[in-house]
Amino acid sequence: MNGTAGCDTTATSSCEMDLSEVLQSEIQYLRNKVKELESENAKLSALLSNCHCQQGNDASSTLESRGLVEEVGRLNLGCKEVNMRKTKEINSGHCTTAMLDLPKRYVALKIMYFGQRFYGFASEAQMDPTVESEVFKALDKTRLIFGNKKELQYSRCGRTDKGVSSVGQVIALYLRSNLKQFKGNNGCCGENGESCGEIDYVRVLNKVLPVDIRVLGWSPVPIDFSARFSCLSRVYKYFFWRGNLDVMAMETASQKFVGEHDFRNFCKMDAANVHNYRRHIISFEMFPCNESFESDQLWVMKIRGSAFLWHQIRCMVAVLFLIGQGFESPNVIDLLLDIERMPRKPQYIMAPEIPLVLQCCEFEGVTFFCSSDAKQALHEHLVRECLSYKVQATIFHEALLSFSSTEYDNDVMKTRTRRKEASYVPLMSRPTEPSYEERRTKLDARIQTRE
Repeated sequence: MNGTAGCDTTATSSCEMDLSEVLQSEIQYLRNKVKELESENAKLSALLSNCHCQQGNDASSTLESRGLVEEVGRLNLGCKEVNMRKTKEINSGHCTTAMLDLPKRYVALKIMYFGQRFYGFASEAQMDPTVESEVFKALDKTRLIFGNKKELQYSRCGRTDKGVSSVGQVIALYLRSNLKQFKGNNGCCGENGESCGEIDYVRVLNKVLPVDIRVLGWSPVPIDFSARFSCLSRVYKYFFWRGNLDVMAMETASQKFVGEHDFRNFCKMDAANVHNYRRHIISFEMFPCNESFESDQLWVMKIRGSAFLWHQIRCMVAVLFLIGQGFESPNVIDLLLDIERMPRKPQYIMAPEIPLVLQCCEFEGVTFFCSSDAKQALHEHLVRECLSYKVQATIFHEALLSFSSTEYDNDVMKTRTRRKEASYVPLMSRPTEPSYEERRTKLDARIQTRE
């Protein structure tokens, strides 16, 4: 597929030409020096050919001439080494000094990824691969960046966990630009996203990114823009099969999340870095999708909030599933949100990560562009990937058909269900995790011990 071919040769050639201009003065100086020495050597050689001095003096002059010739040779070799070194720096993408002199602009990139094979988005996870590490490899390979993340003024909207996907993650950073001058940092794009001579960031990056990561669009943004702190709201979707779940009870319970609450009982607590567990849920919706399998219907929970805690969505969904299965009453949400009555989180397993998707990150005045060529290539890529996953689903379906449904199998499933219901322990009766205050006290004591 064109969208997954090697590095864009046009962008690479353009980058090498720009870097060559920056390095031209250094190389030209050496070339001029070589020409001067060659000219001096030619004059000395002419004088020596007409010289009739004594043998000793003649030998001395010859040695001097040879010295000049050797100096010229060394300078020629030095010039070649400089050329080779600079070419190597260009090809490796690490010529920071030269890149700093190139035109650049501050932009936001909208990114989608299928998170199943990644250890989360952030590269700080200390495990590879991560989405962020793959994105930076592509940025480096296409010569679009220079320096470290601090120099690039890099920011990201969210830190999705291992296995979580996104169709609307946003990052912001300085990228190389084809435009030497532009008014402010907004504009330079037509109504259809045509870039008016700017680098086609979407097309260039998608040619080198893995097939499960795509750049959907880019937008010029002000230099005080932060993908994290400028975000007005984030929207997540969680997909699930309805099965025997009581979705009416789940919908009733989900509305108890709306508003500002302390969600410490619905997250993985990070006492070292997070001190405020109050978050605002703007809306919580549940509705069926246009997808079904045999007699089952695919549903989705759509949660919009200003910000979320670590594992917050998966914890909320886990409790809703317990309510949908009839193990808990919708009122359990009220109890868990009341931190005075329930200061410690009861132990329960989070919902699986694969069905969770970061749908979009919403900003004021930010419009993402995608050129016609990049949009067409992106559409073709997504169609092919969708068909590929449907083929995989068909294979699994064929495997299911190979099993016969017998009365014995049904009896076994019923027995397992009864055992599960009989062994269920209500949330309010389960062992609890340490409270925030207990975690902080233990953490402070550990820090004092180290000091």
